[in-house]
Amino acid sequence: MSRFLIAAAALSLAILPGAALAHSKLVSSSPAANATVAKPTKLTLTFSEKFLAPMSGVELVMTGMPGMANHAPMPIKGFKTALAPDGKTMVVTLPRALPAGDYDLKWHIVGADQHKMEGGYSFKVK
Repeated sequence: MSRFLIAAAALSLAILPGAALAHSKLVSSSPAANATVAKPTKLTLTFSEKFLAPMSGVELVMTGMPGMANHAPMPIKGFKTALAPDGKTMVVTLPRALPAGDYDLKWHIVGADQHKMEGGYSFKVK
């Protein structure tokens, strides 16, 4: 077998498993990472692929409050998550607008391929 055929076969084997193992990624969010927004009542996270809503969710923590040095992290509770009709967007509905402060959002989803992905980002509310 020629060197060309051997190299082509090796390249094919290297590329194909990578395509099969592609995982969903966060492609957009509102608020966006590192954004400063006015008191949101809803957050959205859109992923590159559909995911399983019952096994997916977010954690939201207020990490800083204006005028309060050494503010202890405060988990935000009482929100509801839902899957948008596109099957790729998680909608987080808050019980009330978020007050001014710094926030960390951590997300986790389980893709249709049963793989768990997770990530997070920060944003500010003015």
